[in-house]
Amino acid sequence: MYKEFFGLRESAFNVSPDPRYFFLTPVMQEALAGLAYGVQKRKGIILLTGEVGTGKTTLLNQLMDWLRQNGAATAFIFNSLLNVEDLFNYILTDFGISCQSRAKSDMLIRLNNWLLDRCFAGDPEPAVLIIDEAQNLSAELLEEIRLLTNLETSSEKLLQIVLSGQPELEVKLRDSKLRQLRQRITLRYRTSQFSPSETRSYIEERLRIAGASGGPIFSPEAIESIHHYSRGVPRVINVLCDHALINAFAERQNLVSARLIDEVAREFELDLVEPIARPFSSGLPEGEAAVMLQAMLAAMAKAAGSFSSTESLLKDFSRREGDKAPAVAAWAESGETKI
Repeated sequence: MYKEFFGLRESAFNVSPDPRYFFLTPVMQEALAGLAYGVQKRKGIILLTGEVGTGKTTLLNQLMDWLRQNGAATAFIFNSLLNVEDLFNYILTDFGISCQSRAKSDMLIRLNNWLLDRCFAGDPEPAVLIIDEAQNLSAELLEEIRLLTNLETSSEKLLQIVLSGQPELEVKLRDSKLRQLRQRITLRYRTSQFSPSETRSYIEERLRIAGASGGPIFSPEAIESIHHYSRGVPRVINVLCDHALINAFAERQNLVSARLIDEVAREFELDLVEPIARPFSSGLPEGEAAVMLQAMLAAMAKAAGSFSSTESLLKDFSRREGDKAPAVAAWAESGETKI
């Protein structure tokens, strides 16, 4: 509705994830690189947490795209309100494993045999199970997931697992009954809200991708208000910006003002939103984040040709790492996309 008025080819602030609009901050860079590192190094269980709307699912989609480009086997569970039988059925179906029986023992045996066949066949690519909304998993299901890490050879884990969820998942994992699972989590990452400067860059980048080429569309005061009301949460930023553009179009205002942002914020009661949790450090070995991310984005760019903006961000990130980063792995150095 407002696209032509503001000189845009498409809506810039849809809430559905679109890989073209993937925006890398240093926190997201570290998380993306760390997830790839954990999978490549066969670390077992990796934990990704973050507040609602801070990009966890978008990050997982980027990881899965990269894994599939490399021929890795992936299973993605996005509905975590399952029982044990449903969980195993879902895993086998997404991996493409046929099993006539729906008995847990039969499905587990079939999964183990499939993983062993891949290993003995010399398949270099990992099998990765990714579970989103993991904060909804019951203690019983979390224990079943822990037991899946027992599918291993003497030298490596046969199944890599990524658990993603809201901060409630962290609280749940502190339960003493889940201490065995907690001890098997080898890497932890967290998404976070944007800083004020990241909010501004995020808005400008989305408008650029959507076709904006003229003067500014949001006033500096409007962007400050967007950050204030959204607390730097990308999903909320999108809602504010989209509705503010609609209102500006209705009023024939070429520049979105702070007043319009205030009106939208009150409409959605965003003045009542509490600040979200702060991020914490993940513990990826120093320097390896830049290396993994460089290799990962190179593979993505080769396959999709749409990551030029993130590659420039990566160069800045890599320069900050400097000489701390070890040599890039051979598969990345050669331009191949194997993990």
